[in-house]
Amino acid sequence: MLVDSHCHLDRLDLSPYGGSLDGVLEHAKLLGVMRFLSISVDLNEYESLVQIVEKYPQVWMSVGVHPCDVCDLPTVEQLVKLCEHPKVVAIGETGLDYYKASDTLLQQQSFRIHIRAAVKTGLPLIVHTREAREDTIRLLREEGAEQCKGVLHCFTESLEMAQQAIDLGFYISLSGIITFKNAVELKEVAKALPLERLLVETDSPYLAPMPHRGKKNYPGYTRLVAEQLAELRGISFEEVAQKTTENFNRLFHKSQLC
Repeated sequence: MLVDSHCHLDRLDLSPYGGSLDGVLEHAKLLGVMRFLSISVDLNEYESLVQIVEKYPQVWMSVGVHPCDVCDLPTVEQLVKLCEHPKVVAIGETGLDYYKASDTLLQQQSFRIHIRAAVKTGLPLIVHTREAREDTIRLLREEGAEQCKGVLHCFTESLEMAQQAIDLGFYISLSGIITFKNAVELKEVAKALPLERLLVETDSPYLAPMPHRGKKNYPGYTRLVAEQLAELRGISFEEVAQKTTENFNRLFHKSQLC
């Protein structure tokens, strides 16, 4: 069994599946992907995500504001309140994205708020980081993120950064990017990190793995990510599936309660 640890079920193109999320999840099931964490990027989408997780027992959700979508800052209290729903198992997606960004200070404020909410609730933090390695680690340390732990999702950064995050109790999540031919450094990172700290994801509908690159991405393609990870590390697909699922259960501990 596989878990797609990071997808956006409310943003998928459902037309190839008869306009229904049922078809998407059934397709994923046929590929061995049985559970899903649907990620929040905008608090205005909270209710639509709640409707999904209340309908499907195999789906959980997070609450948060993506760093590229920060306009009005959330409050710690607001995030904590939203986490009372039994199927909210994480805080985020939050973090820093300095690629073409002009609002870096606002992103940092939002990131600190999310970390504080995660520490207060005891829920793990889902971190997006792009071209902001030093500040991401610095803010995690300054805000005591080792108290809540979390994951650097869709990881594309250096081995050094990954190890710094792991030292804080974080996990590293790999996406379909590891199937890209030009992802040479990332493939080496995927081979070097301890399997006990790895997750797999699609980030669907974005970043479809090979051979679907450039097309819409779907949760079932988590299998392609796991197969690539197994090939890179010279281990069986079954071992990758077992370990990454165990890692998901350990990190997103609230998912085991419902």
